[in-house]
Amino acid sequence: MTARTAHLDQAVARALSGLSAAAKKGLGDPALAELVVIRASQLNHCAFCLDMHLGIARQHGVPERQLDLLAAWEEAGDVFDERERAALALTEAVTVLTDGFVPDEVYDRAARHFDGTALAHLIGLVVAINNWNRVMVGRRIPPGGYTP
Repeated sequence: MTARTAHLDQAVARALSGLSAAAKKGLGDPALAELVVIRASQLNHCAFCLDMHLGIARQHGVPERQLDLLAAWEEAGDVFDERERAALALTEAVTVLTDGFVPDEVYDRAARHFDGTALAHLIGLVVAINNWNRVMVGRRIPPGGYTP
């Protein structure tokens, strides 16, 4: 597979990077942030983002077992704690929007584990990675080329 275009407007890239950085900083949990962006990237089939964020997750100490089982987190038993499960459920709900909205039960579950500020940052992070996924998938950017 070859990229359709390597061009990305730098103002757009800076805006997306700023949103990502602000959301991650506000969430205050780099390991959880990487689980969230990896899960969204799995759902969106973004090889570039998966390649990049799997490496970043390892740098933040995310256990290999979590990375191995992330695609099946709901069936992974105690590999993920309740806070992580709530964040992953919200990630999927915001990413997929199956019924056109985030179900109340999913939002309420996340709200039990994150205060209002952290929840806003979590949602912002999901929105940010979904934007990045679409930018990369839309241009067919292959994995590789990212240097931490």
